[in-house]
Amino acid sequence: MAAGALVIACGALARELVEILRRNEWEHIRIQCLPAELHNRPERIPDAVAATIEKFRDDYTNIFVAYADCGTGGRLDKVLEKYDVERIPGAHCYEFFTGADAFSEFAEAEPGTFYLTDFLARHFDRLVVKGLGLDRHPELKDQYFGNYRRLVFLAQSENEDLAALARGHAEFLGLEYIEHRTGLQLVENIIREQVITWQN
Repeated sequence: MAAGALVIACGALARELVEILRRNEWEHIRIQCLPAELHNRPERIPDAVAATIEKFRDDYTNIFVAYADCGTGGRLDKVLEKYDVERIPGAHCYEFFTGADAFSEFAEAEPGTFYLTDFLARHFDRLVVKGLGLDRHPELKDQYFGNYRRLVFLAQSENEDLAALARGHAEFLGLEYIEHRTGLQLVENIIREQVITWQN
């Protein structure tokens, strides 16, 4: 018999979601993460989410998707409409970490902004340097990042070691460094709204 709730999440949110569930004691919620590498292949996200929904839809009373559109061009929403499943609002995870208004201000102030989260700061070498082949072809760095002017580190935690990593990544890319502390409250509020809906 189906019971509890499932959150299908981007692997880049795993640590944050586990922390949110732990401190709220939402023991009836399970997290199923998809590979964070899908950030580099957003066209694959809709099919991956659909396959996960199909796999678990009979096991849970409720399913929620912890992705924004994330570069799928609306294809993810078409999948979720088919299954009557909700997702985190917004175009990117950066937007639901900062809030829509703050993210719009960043984007309008400098369209050439590269964003890092805690996860991306930790895994920059694997996902960006090696993921884009910059370790093998450093000349590609200018092609990928030549139009960027600054790096904004959206910090979910007060971790000075991560901030130091993020500053180093900005230096590696030759970008101005800006740090903005977001915390997890906005993401937690979104999950809480879902929990209240499930309970009702």
